[in-house]
Amino acid sequence: MLDHGIGFVGAGQMARALARGFVSAGLTSGEKIVAHDPVSAAIEQFTASVEGARSVDSNKKVAELADVVFLAVKPQNITKVMSDLRGTLEDSALVVSIVAGVSLSVLCEGLDTSRVIRVMPNTPCLIGEGASAYSLADSVQRADAQVVHQLLAAVGTTVQVTEQSLDAVTGLSGSGPAFVYTMIEALSDGGVKVGLPRDIAIRLAAQTVKGAAAMVCNGEDHPAVLRDRVASPGGTTIAGLQALENHGIRAALMAAVEAATQRSIELGRASSLDAKGTGP
Repeated sequence: MLDHGIGFVGAGQMARALARGFVSAGLTSGEKIVAHDPVSAAIEQFTASVEGARSVDSNKKVAELADVVFLAVKPQNITKVMSDLRGTLEDSALVVSIVAGVSLSVLCEGLDTSRVIRVMPNTPCLIGEGASAYSLADSVQRADAQVVHQLLAAVGTTVQVTEQSLDAVTGLSGSGPAFVYTMIEALSDGGVKVGLPRDIAIRLAAQTVKGAAAMVCNGEDHPAVLRDRVASPGGTTIAGLQALENHGIRAALMAAVEAATQRSIELGRASSLDAKGTGP
């Protein structure tokens, strides 16, 4: 268990998912977690879902009490947050930003600290099945990186990437759960169309996706190899695969990741300009 106090500036869905994940994994206790959010409903949900966690009355108070400070606000709010925290962070405080699109350089300058790590998590962190990536400011020490890696690894899979890759991570794993939910819904719709009850169709579709993903994660074979093992000559699977190709599923999924990545770039550009005080 980590000795670090963990603070959240912002107590929305992702903050709750991470905090609950850290506690569920036994990496920390709720008593070591503090959070602030100006929206009373958000902080009430946070403290209700993270047993032992405390709410405090300001962003500055989070910084005073925590060794690791997670910035979990919307990009349009980062300027105010940086203003609140600038000059308040202790030298020993590590800042971990999950604010989409706001660069390390903007964060370091706005917070007047070089101990900053950017993270792109996703919501399955809530059940310990997250897919996260992180990028380090130039002067971040190995010990800081190890702390963040340990926190994120406790709630799923995590990888270190260059900052330039974070937009692509956003498009793939950050937005990806929504794409997969759509796939599960579509598969269950297909099941209903051919006669299955809705509840059974959803259960089978979800477990099929889960099982197939587990085989990719747990094995060494490329997804194409696993696919070909299911597709017998002249069988049902190859007929279904042809239908998928005819309807452009591969192109659609690639386009979805590309569109989400491009939108991340656009939002990041706008939020960074705003954080620098040069936005509209």
